[in-house]
Amino acid sequence: MSEAEREPIARKEFVEGEDYYFENGLLVMTAKYLRERGYCCGNGCRHCPYPKEDQSKNSSSSL
Repeated sequence: MSEAEREPIARKEFVEGEDYYFENGLLVMTAKYLRERGYCCGNGCRHCPYPKEDQSKNSSSSL
């Protein structure tokens, strides 16, 4: 999915504990938020709800 094809989710308040939490000073998105976003960014998010093959397909990095 190209950047132009990605539609942002409807703006809503970002709720700590529901959409994200902090761990060792890092912001970690929850599976609920990532699923509502509607696409995999390919960055290897800890709680990515998308299949592994979709994660690597969407990755923009060459790692």
